[in-house]
Amino acid sequence: MSSPTGPASGLPVRMPRPRQPGRHRRPEPLAAPEGAPALVLAVPGTPTAATRSLAEEVVSIARSELPGLDARIGYLDGGDGEFPALQTVLSRAADERTARYEQALAAGTEVKEPDGPVAVVVPLLAGPDSALLRRVRQAVMDSRVAAELTDVLGPHPLLAEALHVRLSEAGLARADRARLFTVATAADGIILASVGGEEAVQAAGITGMLLAARLAVPVMAAALDQEGSISSVAEQLRSSGSQQLALAPYLIGPEIEAELVESAAKEAGCAAAGALGAYPAIGKLALAKYTTSLGIAPQQAQGTPVL
Repeated sequence: MSSPTGPASGLPVRMPRPRQPGRHRRPEPLAAPEGAPALVLAVPGTPTAATRSLAEEVVSIARSELPGLDARIGYLDGGDGEFPALQTVLSRAADERTARYEQALAAGTEVKEPDGPVAVVVPLLAGPDSALLRRVRQAVMDSRVAAELTDVLGPHPLLAEALHVRLSEAGLARADRARLFTVATAADGIILASVGGEEAVQAAGITGMLLAARLAVPVMAAALDQEGSISSVAEQLRSSGSQQLALAPYLIGPEIEAELVESAAKEAGCAAAGALGAYPAIGKLALAKYTTSLGIAPQQAQGTPVL
């Protein structure tokens, strides 16, 4: 028992923890605004079970970063069944928004008629690919839905981090530069393989500079879809003193056949790391494109310290 003036037993009273003031105060968790547009991930390439698993992991990461997010997946080469086409997903999102509004009116609820974009479409591409982006834009137009299309995910420091991790997983780079332990198969020159022509090579080169800073080895970008580009860059690296090369795909995965990466590594005479895949940064960057489009202040997808 305790009296109005304190605990009768002499035990301390647990007081509520005061809210921390000032700039060290913990930020309020960000949540998707009510009625916010859907995030629709536009997935290129031939739909497969592996592609779907990758895309689902990406949207799962985005949802975990922004509770309440309506995240969906549309395939550029999809149909109406297991792999819904992008325009089908957009049309469905528009129909559902209209249905919610009509149901609210029928229930006598005062609601504002929905306006603004139905969805924000985020291409699942690390770098620019004009042919694929043209197809995404056309699919959005064909849907006749008010939707915003964002830019691709890169260049970004988080993609350099993802490339570093994929190289280390393949035994082609040190996992942690700070610890300075050696890897016998570590590469002393990296070919950053992109698709999308010269524009994609230039964009990959920006992330390549960030990767070079992490690994302290030269990194040069080349185009998988330009004949002779990979072998030419491999020759440049070797002529500048690199002896043990590695190929790092600047790709998420679905946008190109895996065999092309394998043949490019053979052409360059080196080993290859895996594609970026569903590395957590991919989901965070997709969400950052969405929140930036809507003017929501993102708390994630910021540059992280060098490993």
